[in-house]
Amino acid sequence: MPILKDKLTQQIPALRKEAQALLKENGNTVISEVTIAQAFGGMRGVKGLVCDTSVVDADKGLAVRGIPIGDLADRLPEEIFYLLLSGELPDKAALADFQGELRARAQVPDYIWNVLRAMPEDSHPMTMFSTAVLVLERESVFRRRYAEGMPKDQYWEAALEDSLQLLAKLPTIAAGIYRMHYGKGNPIPSNPALDWGADYAFMLGLPDPDGQFANLMRLYLTLHCDHEGGNVSAFTSHTVGSALSDPYYAVSAGLDGLAGPLHGLANQECLHFVLGTRKKFGGVPTDAQLREYAWNTLKEGHVIPGYGHAVLRITDPRFTAFHKFGERVCAQDDVFRIVDRIFALVPDVLREQGKAKDPWPNVDAISGSLLYHFGLTEFDYYTVLFGVSRALGLTSQLVINRALGTPITRPKSVSTAWIKGAAAGARRAAAA
Repeated sequence: MPILKDKLTQQIPALRKEAQALLKENGNTVISEVTIAQAFGGMRGVKGLVCDTSVVDADKGLAVRGIPIGDLADRLPEEIFYLLLSGELPDKAALADFQGELRARAQVPDYIWNVLRAMPEDSHPMTMFSTAVLVLERESVFRRRYAEGMPKDQYWEAALEDSLQLLAKLPTIAAGIYRMHYGKGNPIPSNPALDWGADYAFMLGLPDPDGQFANLMRLYLTLHCDHEGGNVSAFTSHTVGSALSDPYYAVSAGLDGLAGPLHGLANQECLHFVLGTRKKFGGVPTDAQLREYAWNTLKEGHVIPGYGHAVLRITDPRFTAFHKFGERVCAQDDVFRIVDRIFALVPDVLREQGKAKDPWPNVDAISGSLLYHFGLTEFDYYTVLFGVSRALGLTSQLVINRALGTPITRPKSVSTAWIKGAAAGARRAAAA
């Protein structure tokens, strides 16, 4: 039995017992209330999900299983997945065992490439990526075993097998899409001697004489791994998975949410702003020029892309990790220098303006500039990179939910007329 599966087999009975006890003893405890503004505003801030893989604190940022993401920046993505699922970082033997499990499953079936080649040439890379995951669903162990009458307490095992099959193949599929879609040549076969992130970088086929692009891929895949349970991709994947749809269906659905401009495309908008700044000033602007440019952007009713976050009220620790990488690897690159100067100046401008709740940068303010430095300049591919990483979180959350027997997601909706009546009743009660 693989080490990770063996560890989960040991942990899951206690997790089930804990969840059952919480429900039995505290099931009627109120943990949130919903305002009309929240009901009309995308349920923002409503506490209605349980997610143990990661938490985002407004004043601390992302923590994976209680460990700040900044403290995990030097870890491999494979270690992060192990941590997401088990709550523990793997030792050397467990990591090697897990990497072996991925390598044993890395071969992508020919029919995936046939489907991708048959798609229209102008198909979006994310459409290709989500389609490939959905087509791969024919391999699902969960679906087959469910049809055979698999006991409920074994759901997680089949979900884990599907997740491992999927994660093992995602870098090859994603890299193949990059090469096919942008005319880079045939897909490059996986190199079993490399780790997950380095292999992805290798299969993209970009020059990497000093190995720093591979380091960036490892960092990128680690930093984007998970972001608690309420973001669009995670919530979508959770909802689909709660119907006992297998991980292929659930992850494909999550990728579709990630493709939205308000979720996974933000790094493209940030990079557009940075490149536009470089073009306007013919290089790196002076601090005075950049400050004036930022003020003019705000006065024209626009935002500074990458600054502000729905939850965070600090500099995103993921931004900090990328910034440290950039300082070490490409400090003299004009695009990175502009990102650096924006970071130095824009928060003060936003504070002076007084409208921004959070004047600090999020991860999207910098990630695209580093990809651009290494020659990955095809903006509409960036979300595929995001998707490869976020699949770590989507699948780990799904496996845990199958282990705990989490029921189908089915919140109650109400009509606008009902809300009007409730608001009127509240006003009458307040006046009485």
